[in-house]
Amino acid sequence: MAGGNLSPRQKMINLMYLIFIAMLALNMSKEVLSAFGLMNEKLTESNEATSQRNTAFMANLEQKASDQPEKYVSLKSKADQVGALAAKFDKYIEELKGNMVAKIEDPTDYEVMDKGDYLDENFFKGGKLKPAGEEFLAQMEAYRNGVATILADESGMQSVVKDVKEKFNTDDVVNRDGVKLSWLNYHYKGFPLVASLTKMTQLQADIKTTQSEVLSTMLQGTLASEVSMTNYTTLMETSKSAYFNGEQFDGQIVLGRKDASTKPSRVELKLDGRKLTEKEYSIEDGKVKLKIGTGNPGEHKIEGSLFFLEDGKETPVAVSSSFATVPKPNAATISADKMNVVYRGVKNPMTISFAGIPDNSVTASGQGLSRLNGSKYIMDATRVQGREVTINVTGKLPDGKPVSDNATFRIKDLPKPTGTIRGEDGAIQMQRNALDISTVGAKFDDFDFELPLIVTGFKFKVPGQPTIDVNGNKLDSRAKSALLKAKRGTDVQIFDIEAKASGVSVILKKVSPIIIELTN
Repeated sequence: MAGGNLSPRQKMINLMYLIFIAMLALNMSKEVLSAFGLMNEKLTESNEATSQRNTAFMANLEQKASDQPEKYVSLKSKADQVGALAAKFDKYIEELKGNMVAKIEDPTDYEVMDKGDYLDENFFKGGKLKPAGEEFLAQMEAYRNGVATILADESGMQSVVKDVKEKFNTDDVVNRDGVKLSWLNYHYKGFPLVASLTKMTQLQADIKTTQSEVLSTMLQGTLASEVSMTNYTTLMETSKSAYFNGEQFDGQIVLGRKDASTKPSRVELKLDGRKLTEKEYSIEDGKVKLKIGTGNPGEHKIEGSLFFLEDGKETPVAVSSSFATVPKPNAATISADKMNVVYRGVKNPMTISFAGIPDNSVTASGQGLSRLNGSKYIMDATRVQGREVTINVTGKLPDGKPVSDNATFRIKDLPKPTGTIRGEDGAIQMQRNALDISTVGAKFDDFDFELPLIVTGFKFKVPGQPTIDVNGNKLDSRAKSALLKAKRGTDVQIFDIEAKASGVSVILKKVSPIIIELTN
């Protein structure tokens, strides 16, 4: 529309519309500026509350480091390092914010903070950064990289490290028009002063929130480690320390936490009413190890308290336990693990011990006897002459005095193996085609040892046909040909079965034969 065609009145109306629109834009701009200012105030209040929480946590952590240095000193050291980096960066931003509003009479008059002159003039010069801009980036990078380095070796902190790297990332940014800009240019160049001020306050919020996340994760990690089931052991609670034969046992299995860094600050214990001296116990790996004699036969009580520092004050944990002392043993316990005899040709397992005497103080001897470990022995009676073998046992009591005992065992030969076909033995009825594919085997009947037998050959006899020697454990072609000539109801025989057992050092007795009646 050509402006020359408008009447003076229409031109005046159009001008008024332009002025009205400009006034609306100006009012909207002031409202936005005030909104940024209000956001800045809210962030500042939140930052103060976060600082107070962090201060309280650090005070608590310092107390714990004093109470339990083994557990918390290293934790507090890293928290102090992160705190120092946070304080330095926060102070730098606070000073920068002060310079940004230094020439404004009322720092709360956000409607006048519509220009970005301060940061534009101090951070940028054309397309390059001034020293002040480079210093801002250097401060941010020092904080980001410093926190990441301190927490790098903490497995539970990797999410915090990732968050720090993302929040304080200074990589170049591509704007909505697809133009690549430096991080500082993208976030601060040309923005109203109040917007940049709010962004600076948000950075401070990120710093304090990061410190809170670090401290919170440290505390949660320590707590998770303490309550982890790998730090627990089982304990047995009983009403008394010894029980008679035939009584009902009333023991209860409970969980107890073990922690090498949790040590009592003071120990007060009594044994049967007598106070224990420091020479009678030691504190090792979070445990109070007693160094006392067992005393006379009977029950002995240990009572008292263990004191632990908690928030600078001693907290007592009651101790009430007992143990029983039994008379010295004077007889050995000797038993064969399988039966009251030993067999030639096999390794007979045996258990030999003295009640009340540790295995390393017990010695057993006998022909063919050898020790495996602890109270476990092996008896090989293959080369023992005669039908009996005697085992002599000696033990050394805690006071050094010896005790001895002995036992005699009968020696028996391995039983006679039984031949089998298809797992069956004796007189068997089978169809011709079943026998043709069946396996010949051998076994020990009612024998306590697991001794699998392997058949290596046998003889096969069909009435009216020559006896056939077979290698292996199945009918060969010659035996099958003879089987085809056998009539229904004929008894065929498998005999002279040759078998061997792995690990057996004697010749086995002759294997019993098998008789098969053909049913077709």
